[in-house]
Amino acid sequence: MATQIFVNLHVKDLNKSVAFFTQLGYTFNPQFTDENATCMIISDTIYVMLLVEPFFQSFTKKDIVDTSKAQECTIALSMESKEAVDDIVNKAIAAGSVIPKPEQDYGWMYQHSFEDLDGHLWEYVWMDPAGPPQQ
Repeated sequence: MATQIFVNLHVKDLNKSVAFFTQLGYTFNPQFTDENATCMIISDTIYVMLLVEPFFQSFTKKDIVDTSKAQECTIALSMESKEAVDDIVNKAIAAGSVIPKPEQDYGWMYQHSFEDLDGHLWEYVWMDPAGPPQQ
């Protein structure tokens, strides 16, 4: 059974968020885009819904996380190489993101992360298909 995932994130300024993620190379589905939200395409089965905060709030009675004070989650995506990880992080830096910590290189696994304009943490990782070294 094929499964799709739709991650919903609150954003302060939808147009700025679209511009930011466009600089990273992502595209958006116009069928699911209006002044309240857009659907960012990660892959054929992974999508990120960016929703302006008042619209996001309409789906919950809980407070929206203040990402300057708390981390609600980490969006972790795999990449095909270490260079691809560095490429997207460098694009994010150029687009105005914050780098919360240096990259981590374990030899068989490499990861680097950034915070988007709204403080959501995105982590990109490459793992050697052979897996970790055998002990």
